[in-house]
Amino acid sequence: MSMPELFPIPQDQFVADVRAIAAKLDADGWAPDYLIGVGRGGLVPGAYLSHCANMTLLSVDYSSQIYSFAGELLAKLAIKTQAGRKLLIVDDINDSGTTLVQLRKALAEAGGVPGNLRVAVLLNNIRSAAKADYWAREIDRATDKRWFVFPWEAQAPAETLIAEAREVPERLG
Repeated sequence: MSMPELFPIPQDQFVADVRAIAAKLDADGWAPDYLIGVGRGGLVPGAYLSHCANMTLLSVDYSSQIYSFAGELLAKLAIKTQAGRKLLIVDDINDSGTTLVQLRKALAEAGGVPGNLRVAVLLNNIRSAAKADYWAREIDRATDKRWFVFPWEAQAPAETLIAEAREVPERLG
């Protein structure tokens, strides 16, 4: 297996991406009642966006794969959509789309109202199985095989980043 190309995203680019999403939200006029940071990758962007847009942030730890824990929180969020509350799910990247598809499905199964739910990501793969509503930048995984390393992930040892990248070989060149 080839060595993945680790591509660090600088802090200033990350901040610019968050501001781009905030500007798109503002221009769209769709105002969420809650931002939902998806653990782990969406927690930091969610926190930044919550400050930038002056919105409340909630979190769902989906990356832990303790779905019963996330399921309880998603059911509570689905109830909020039934009451007319709007939710904006925030994640770092819409790559394969698996996380976003699973989150939308879990919310729908809990009775969530799809029209009260949108998704924002820093990077959006145009070939993803999921649809993001807001993004800062787009990539095409058919040609772009870089493994994006966000500022908070850069704290991990390189071996960890390489191992995580290799868990999804179809995304690598």
